[in-house]
Amino acid sequence: MAEARYILWGSAGHAKVLDATIRELGGRVVAVFDRDPDAERALPEAEFFVGDAGFEAWHERRDDVSTYRGLVAIGGARGRDRVEIGAKFFAAGIAMPSLVHPKAHVCSTARLGAGTQVLANATVASDSSVGAACIINHNASIDHECRLGEGVHVAPGATLCGCIVVECFAFIGAGAVVLPRLKIGNGSIVGAGAVVTRDVPPGVVVVGNPATILRQSEE
Repeated sequence: MAEARYILWGSAGHAKVLDATIRELGGRVVAVFDRDPDAERALPEAEFFVGDAGFEAWHERRDDVSTYRGLVAIGGARGRDRVEIGAKFFAAGIAMPSLVHPKAHVCSTARLGAGTQVLANATVASDSSVGAACIINHNASIDHECRLGEGVHVAPGATLCGCIVVECFAFIGAGAVVLPRLKIGNGSIVGAGAVVTRDVPPGVVVVGNPATILRQSEE
């Protein structure tokens, strides 16, 4: 089987994480794109291109673009960026598979959207669905029958108990716990270590135990 070739959009720390996972799966990152010309070159062995113009220049040189796979290496509460760039890849004919670390567990009845990343020691349990361009980070746990919209990021060690709805572009901070059958609204941020005991409305930041609204989010 031919080596899978990946391109990444985003050149900082998360690119290193994806590169390590791709290598464990037998693939290789061959090109990295970033809109910041001064961005960290996290993967010096891969070609580096700046912004949309750089992507177009790379794309025009390829007559085999359909053989590449694309992922967005932008974490945190930037789910809209991940979805937007994923759409750019799709329009350019580049596949956006989900990426699952060999040490993650995704139940056979769970569903992952295009470009979603499930990292080492994370779990996505039975009958859960995770939308496109999501990140389920190291040691995060998505319990049974959860529903995550597109562009969600669940940070390291966070726990979503069963039957939770997380709307698009929300961010669940490291070590946070969301109790069963609750809803996290569109674009909201759950702070690190928070314990969510009631529904979170759209567009807010919640912190603490029990979690309370701190301010409006920037989403």
